Amino acid sequence: MSMKTILVPMESHDAMQSALETALLLGRRCDSYIEGFALRWTINEFMVGDAMGGVPLETYREDNAEEAKKAKQIFETFMQQHDVPRATETTETLSFGWLDDASEGENFIGSYGRVFDVIVMKRRDAHSGPMHDRAIESGLFESGRPILLSPPSPPRQIATNVLIAWNCSTEQARAIALAMPLLQKADRITVLTVTGGTGVPGPSAEQLIRYLRRNGIVANPMKAELDGRNTGEAILATAQSLGCDLLIKGAYTQSRLRQWIFGGATQHVLSNAALPVLLAN
Repeated sequence: MSMKTILVPMESHDAMQSALETALLLGRRCDSYIEGFALRWTINEFMVGDAMGGVPLETYREDNAEEAKKAKQIFETFMQQHDVPRATETTETLSFGWLDDASEGENFIGSYGRVFDVIVMKRRDAHSGPMHDRAIESGLFESGRPILLSPPSPPRQIATNVLIAWNCSTEQARAIALAMPLLQKADRITVLTVTGGTGVPGPSAEQLIRYLRRNGIVANPMKAELDGRNTGEAILATAQSLGCDLLIKGAYTQSRLRQWIFGGATQHVLSNAALPVLLAN
């Protein structure tokens, strides 16, 4: 078992560089096939006229198609510059491909992502709108696959020093199960419990470590206090202090609505993580 297929929803701007670097690091680590497609937003005629100041729908569609072409160019140029070969029917090593006929709309990620091992997307930034967040959520809730969020700056390595943010939840257990190929390759793994943080009743960190050990994975326990921080802040501060290059976290143990209103660990990580984060729900 390994992460042999990686999906990268592409947008046509410089912020994609980190997502591409992250996908390539993972691809080299797992000898994977990396596929890109243009992430295009669906908008109806009335919304175009209102949001675009009366721009005709046909003009919007032409602009959308041009953005898709730019996204493809960015993706393919990056792969060629990094000596990644184009995939063929018989390729079984690191390679890339492009999907030309991807459907419009953020929901396509959740559908098409079901036939990939992981979906790589850039972390929310100052330029991200609500549609970008919905695309991430589509991947999390509809694909059955993990989302690997890239940080704003491209990482130098990935999944050698891993932090598991254990909160006893179903979501976290699923994230760990999906991350097993990476955990089996990691040099160092830390299981973090945030004392007083958000969590649910369930197995202890020691029980999780015993489960990992029975799968040939060595991990060490660690506890962190809140000390006036929220759970997300405590998790990210610990990851930074340990020099981790991957955080594994279950997404939305609390409901999305509650996290949007009151905040939560997932929302904090989505907005602030400075390292790659593997999320699953």
